[in-house]
Amino acid sequence: MHINRRNMIAGGLAMPAVIAATRLGFAAQSLKISHQFPGGTIDKGDFRDRLCQRFGAELNKRTGGAIETQVYANSSLMKTVAQFSALRKGALDLSFYPISYAGGEFAELNIGLMPGLVSSYKQGAAWKTSAVGKRFSDFLAEKGVIIVSWVWQAGGVASRASSIINPEDAKGLKIRGGSREMDMVLQAAGASTLSIPSNEIYAAMQTGACDAAITSSTSLISFRLEEVGKTLTTGRGKSYWFMLEPLIMSKQVFDKLPKDQQDAIMAIGAELEKFGTDEAIADDKAVAEVYAKKGAKVLDLDEKIVDKWRAIARDTAWKDYAQKTPLSAELLKLAEQVNVS
Repeated sequence: MHINRRNMIAGGLAMPAVIAATRLGFAAQSLKISHQFPGGTIDKGDFRDRLCQRFGAELNKRTGGAIETQVYANSSLMKTVAQFSALRKGALDLSFYPISYAGGEFAELNIGLMPGLVSSYKQGAAWKTSAVGKRFSDFLAEKGVIIVSWVWQAGGVASRASSIINPEDAKGLKIRGGSREMDMVLQAAGASTLSIPSNEIYAAMQTGACDAAITSSTSLISFRLEEVGKTLTTGRGKSYWFMLEPLIMSKQVFDKLPKDQQDAIMAIGAELEKFGTDEAIADDKAVAEVYAKKGAKVLDLDEKIVDKWRAIARDTAWKDYAQKTPLSAELLKLAEQVNVS
């Protein structure tokens, strides 16, 4: 028997996380998963929403119905940036969250979107089992957050007018970079920046408050930025913009679960990493088709251009980040040691 989730929601979000399932003879644990991205079905739509739905469905199956989940898309449960603090306090169970959005709370987390530091999906994936990933995970756990699924996404640039390929192309433009560190690079290139979550980019570009935006390929598609962008610089092949956007969970909530349920959560999270990576790579290619069909000019990067952006990043964002805290310096050093062919 599947518990009717709509009845639970109708009762209000403030109801207890544990709901009675008398016909089943046990109390089913209810977990809320929140994210900022458009909702869809388990088979169609933004892959980040689908990953959350797949996670919930598989968790329910493996726990024999002991855990149910409800996915809240479009920041419908709470505002985007607030989700991290809510996880730490145990007020939210899980979130698919761009980790650098919490950089204002903990500067160390900005390494999750450090321009030029990660240059391939393979390199990003290697973080999980490398010293940098272990140290990063330990730090998050200390702050009350557990990484369930490691997912990286490459990004591109949608612009209302001229293409942004080389750093000099950014001069004089108002650009959304996606992190404090990316903003520093853009500013060094002569741009002005604005800090907004990806679900607010469309309105900013539509009104002219933003000339261009850098975000993941999936967000470039899901938020329909091809409607307001005339040019696209893709992240397929080469990119200086890779974001760590994991499925994360409240440690308070996780620690209260029995060991077998904890194991199921972590196992499913690990299994879904391949799905997330494959879908992100597919979107790197699909975004070019979406924008081309809309008549936008589509361009790609090469290693020489990426090196130009990385050089600026080393002198600005990397240097600034390393000076923030001793842990920041340690994380940056460990991340630079992750080299994969």
